[in-house]
Amino acid sequence: MTARIYKPAKTAMQSGTAKTKDWVLEFEPDHPRMIEPLMGWTSSADMKQQVKLRFETREDAVAYCERYGIPYQVMEPKEPKRRVIAYADNFGFGRRTPWTH
Repeated sequence: MTARIYKPAKTAMQSGTAKTKDWVLEFEPDHPRMIEPLMGWTSSADMKQQVKLRFETREDAVAYCERYGIPYQVMEPKEPKRRVIAYADNFGFGRRTPWTH
């Protein structure tokens, strides 16, 4: 029962930063998922897969794991590289390629 502590990245459908500021604690699955023979759905007998805890800081999540003796693994977030682009740069004199229509 190892826990993963990570900061979720924004989805491809997000332009803002909603739900990306909190740290998430999830448990790794103990048993693999199995296919139910009647309907073909995937199911699991592991109830810890349904638990997802949110914390404001990484230190709060680590303290929670240490308080209850849960082994954990912290995954540091990768911050995206931001390019500052302005519309006026399309018409600048220092443009690499000439502006054409």
